[in-house]
Amino acid sequence: MDYLFIFFGFVLLVVGGEFLVRSSVALSFKLHLSKMVIGLTVVSFATSAPELLVSLQAALNGFSDISLGNVLGSNIANIGLILGVTTVIAPLTVDKDFYRFNWPVMMIFSVALYFILISGGQISFSEGVALILMLICYLWILIKRARNEKSSNPTEESIDDGLSKASNFKITIWLLIGAGALFAGSEFLISGAVSVAENFGISERVIAVTMIAVGTSIPELAASLIAALKKEKSISLGNLVGSNIFNISAVLGITAIIQPIAVNSQEIINKDIFWMIGFAAIILPLALLPKSLQLGRKRGLVLVGAYAVFISMIFIS
Repeated sequence: MDYLFIFFGFVLLVVGGEFLVRSSVALSFKLHLSKMVIGLTVVSFATSAPELLVSLQAALNGFSDISLGNVLGSNIANIGLILGVTTVIAPLTVDKDFYRFNWPVMMIFSVALYFILISGGQISFSEGVALILMLICYLWILIKRARNEKSSNPTEESIDDGLSKASNFKITIWLLIGAGALFAGSEFLISGAVSVAENFGISERVIAVTMIAVGTSIPELAASLIAALKKEKSISLGNLVGSNIFNISAVLGITAIIQPIAVNSQEIINKDIFWMIGFAAIILPLALLPKSLQLGRKRGLVLVGAYAVFISMIFIS
């Protein structure tokens, strides 16, 4: 029954993520946002919704290691697994704004989380508020930069022609279906994963940074692959970078405001956080060296290989 709960949890997260992404992108077109801003904000927030619900539900139920492990594992999976698989299937050209602004912001949030975790052994209410304020500041700067930049392509095509023409009623229905499926999926996934961990003597942390993290990252995988295959590469890369930023700031910030997140496993501070920072950092040299600003298939395989090493190290330790 536990495995059935996990399976249904995954399915509902996929369905919920798909509908939430569709409603969010459709809404963003009505608001006339650029593709990069769509990827970094609307799509990122939508695809981070599973992480938010799973982390919040876990924290409220007393499983703080799942809250933290889910976010750290998801951020690692976003870069190692999802970006790696995406670039193997459809190589991405990296915009200069990526390493001038978006990548540094992702690194700032990642390093800031490390110092928060080692400072008090938890993410407190005040630190949750600080993360949310950092997110608001980032979004303000991002939107301001987007407005100041006069795009050479003012009329951008959508990911799906149907999304740009969706009615307000459709958007509302998609949003409700997505939210409901994500909530139910998080319930099933948490319940099944915790039971499996207890039955096999596997720690909550290991389950969180592997199984749950990949499960909650499925919407990112779907959104990034679809965007890349449809040549919407700004959305594809922006979705993953933005999702990592949202996971740290919004997911952990909102969760900590509602229920402070304690660090019960020292492995999170001693190992997992460094894996997350390392995967975030490795994108820059892969994008810049040795040729042009591009993440091709060989570099995608490097990311996937690094993720495989991470998974093996988690279970060995």
